[in-house]
Amino acid sequence: MEKTIIELDNATQTLKLLGDKTRLTIMGLVKDGECCVCEFVEVLQMSQPSVSQHLRKLRDADLVKEQRRGQWIFYSLNTSHSTYPIIQQVLEQIPDQKEKLCALEDAGLRIQCDL
Repeated sequence: MEKTIIELDNATQTLKLLGDKTRLTIMGLVKDGECCVCEFVEVLQMSQPSVSQHLRKLRDADLVKEQRRGQWIFYSLNTSHSTYPIIQQVLEQIPDQKEKLCALEDAGLRIQCDL
């Protein structure tokens, strides 16, 4: 496996962002796919403005990508980011967040923002 060298400033910024429980949870949720803001609101039990502030920080750092579909914005992990190897390592060390998305789906809330 080829070793990736990441600039210290980039690594520091990424680790600071991942040091917040809410942002780390968001990154875990988008690890395997995309999520809409409304899904984050349900999973995190936070207001939409609070969730949006966390997403803005992740988006501004280019750790997540966003795609607009109608009035909804979907977020996914930016696997081409220079610090993705760090992100990947961190996400492998935390509990899988899929069960939270499965619980949303079981409650009929996973698809509430479909077009």
